[in-house]
Amino acid sequence: MGDDSTKSSDVTAGGAPLRVVHVVPTYLPATRYGGPIYSVHGLCKALVRLGHHVEVVTTNDDGAGVSDVPLDTPVLLDGVVVRYYQTALTRRLGWAPQMHRGFRAALTGASVLHLHSVFMWPTFAAARTADRLGVPYILAPRGALVPKLIRRNSYLQKTAWIKLIEARTVSHAARLHVTSDAEYRDAEQLGLRVPPRCLLPNGIDIPSLRDGHALSAPLAAAVAAGPYVLFLGRISWIKGLDRAIRALAGTDLRLLIAGHDDEGLRPSLQQVAQEFGVGDRAVFVGSVAGDDKWRLLQGARVLILPSYNENFGNVVVEAMAMGCPVVVTPEVGAADVVKASGAGIVARGEPVELRTAMLSLWRDAELRERLGQAGARYVQEHLTWDAIGRRMVECYREVIAERMAEPTAE
Repeated sequence: MGDDSTKSSDVTAGGAPLRVVHVVPTYLPATRYGGPIYSVHGLCKALVRLGHHVEVVTTNDDGAGVSDVPLDTPVLLDGVVVRYYQTALTRRLGWAPQMHRGFRAALTGASVLHLHSVFMWPTFAAARTADRLGVPYILAPRGALVPKLIRRNSYLQKTAWIKLIEARTVSHAARLHVTSDAEYRDAEQLGLRVPPRCLLPNGIDIPSLRDGHALSAPLAAAVAAGPYVLFLGRISWIKGLDRAIRALAGTDLRLLIAGHDDEGLRPSLQQVAQEFGVGDRAVFVGSVAGDDKWRLLQGARVLILPSYNENFGNVVVEAMAMGCPVVVTPEVGAADVVKASGAGIVARGEPVELRTAMLSLWRDAELRERLGQAGARYVQEHLTWDAIGRRMVECYREVIAERMAEPTAE
């Protein structure tokens, strides 16, 4: 919770405190699904610090298992009230039979609903409950309304789901919460009746690193071996790691690859590295978290995110906060932030262009320093979660005002 002066100034300036309900298929302590879980909690914490009541309705799903959390009872996480419901065997769609009760209880008297997913049962069910109760809602597709991804994964099922369910969910939303212009354009290309956008990037809680933190032994050995470019994130085909590995050829660049390998891609990526003669310079270090993650970012010469598609890319902002310059492809939503801040280079995904961008930063300490400082400054001024939270509250209040202005049936 923020201090009383912070809460008072925000609520006094914007009006009465809001009751905001967030519905998301999975939530902390589950982390295997990556960035969206952290970004949703980051936003929720900020809203609480700004003086608003925030409730999350979610499941206990955690990949192959479930989180060890109380069910159907309020749990307080950083001031956020979270209610977990037992996921069913058909967890692919996030179905939790008892969740209906949670939706109705949370949405009765709520100011606004914020949905964080598509193609999932909780989103569909919560949206219909909100419609019945007259609660306006905002939909955050979290990068899933992308034509190329739909064509690649479960095309027939997702196309049917859009026609039967998602088209209504999208069209009834008061706003589409997107983190980049590209994400909104992708949704428009699906031929849906898309509501006005609420364009807000993901934010960050800038860490306070402990003095003298020692990296775990494997990480310490990898770092001690010499300077490095860093890839940090899920090891997934969509992240474009094959691009980064091919770009190492003919250089002295060394790439540390940190992240979950849920898709089992490491052997094929190591094969690519061997084929291009860089097997000893593409180093997999496993998943990292906490201070280990921040120290890796702080020590990297460059962060690279060469994704084929990325609705945002939280790690880009995390690197900027640590003063680490970045190289991203145009398909990364956070490329807009990189351009606006001057924190790095946006390069096309061809190996020669990625290679040129990385080398320019690798070899020029003055350029790295200048771009790193620009990124850190931009994050402090524009991308803290409190700054993002204030802008989100403005969006909520616009939506609420529009709903109140609608004519009521006599």
